[in-house]
Amino acid sequence: MTHISVTVDGTTYEDEVEPRLLLVHYLRDRLGLTGTPIGCDTSNCGACTVELDGASVKSCTVLAVQADGSEVTTVQGLAPDGEWTPLQRAFHERHALQCGYCTPGMLMAARDLLRENPHPSPEEVRRALEGNLCRCTGYQNIVRAVLSAAEETDGSGAAGERHGTSAQEVTA
Repeated sequence: MTHISVTVDGTTYEDEVEPRLLLVHYLRDRLGLTGTPIGCDTSNCGACTVELDGASVKSCTVLAVQADGSEVTTVQGLAPDGEWTPLQRAFHERHALQCGYCTPGMLMAARDLLRENPHPSPEEVRRALEGNLCRCTGYQNIVRAVLSAAEETDGSGAAGERHGTSAQEVTA
């Protein structure tokens, strides 16, 4: 067993874990944070995407011991006070989900994109989400939602204007 200290969604946890325990299993099974789904365990689907020290990672490819001393943000940590972020609102308003299985990973990857590029083009959104699979929506509404959120924020969460293609103008 290996001792780890990790901050998840603002709460610090001290635990003894098996060195081979995946971060996704630690989050779900040890901490009860089931908002991060286990999709494929092979890093193909992206459903388990979380932030590790501010960068999006697929938690099925990270060992819990690798998160020692780090900060992890899960989809459940996006709105700790219950108020949705502009990105979460945009996913809801733009119908960017159907079954919802991929949604946590899509939200986390899109959040990472908007932090790095507050005003992405539709092509940049698609490229940023390439590692996240959705079997239901065909991605159009997901791209629209990310662009809509970009119109509302400047990457830091503050209101801002987006110039260029509007979310309504995105087509296949």
